[in-house]
Amino acid sequence: QVQLVESGGGLVQPGGSLRLSCVASGFAFSYRGMRWYRQAPGKERELVASISGGGANTNYAPSVKGRFTISRDNAKMTVYLQMNNLKPEDTGVYYCNVFDRGIDYWGQGTQVTVSS
Repeated sequence: QVQLVESGGGLVQPGGSLRLSCVASGFAFSYRGMRWYRQAPGKERELVASISGGGANTNYAPSVKGRFTISRDNAKMTVYLQMNNLKPEDTGVYYCNVFDRGIDYWGQGTQVTVSS
């Protein structure tokens, strides 16, 4: 079955960096676009970044453009989110997502806290 396992979250000071990873299994990874979402306390889940199956096309939310980079390694079935110059408003649970054969799949999430 489809599984998405995120890691790499943690506590970081403003201006710091983190790299999130999402290891996927159970579907044709290289043929599926992948997405990172986040959910801050009391807010709706929002799309942060997406990447096409081959990795050539990426898109970002305006709030993270220029600071975050999404990438993927299809041989390792892993998608990454490099987050630089982190701000307190980046705090939240970050989720990996794939839409496969009519179903939305989510990982368990990884907590990112940006605070001094």
